[in-house]
Amino acid sequence: VQLQASGGGLVQAGGSLRLSCAASGRSFSTYDAAWFRQAPGKERDLVSSITWNGDRTYYADSVKGRFAISRDNAKNTIYLQMNSLKPEDKGVYYCAARPAALGRVNYDYWGQGTQVTVSS
Repeated sequence: VQLQASGGGLVQAGGSLRLSCAASGRSFSTYDAAWFRQAPGKERDLVSSITWNGDRTYYADSVKGRFAISRDNAKNTIYLQMNSLKPEDKGVYYCAARPAALGRVNYDYWGQGTQVTVSS
């Protein structure tokens, strides 16, 4: 599976962005997926995740109520709708995926990252 993230950019605080992650390869609909964020000088942290069929989602406390993850398996694409953006949301956002059937914790496949900058 190859992942291509897009949709990052510069936005003012309070604004919105929608990130997309397009996957190539077969059977992406059987993969769990997630978005991670890496702020400057910090580790890469999990922001949100979604199961292979979309029935369960997870959000980090810092983004609950502001971000929404979704997927369109017909388009092999994962989305992250980010609303009410704050300066602390700044970072490089990476999408990731793992085969759901294997039950692993770690993600095996990573996109190249897309930069999000929020001005105050």
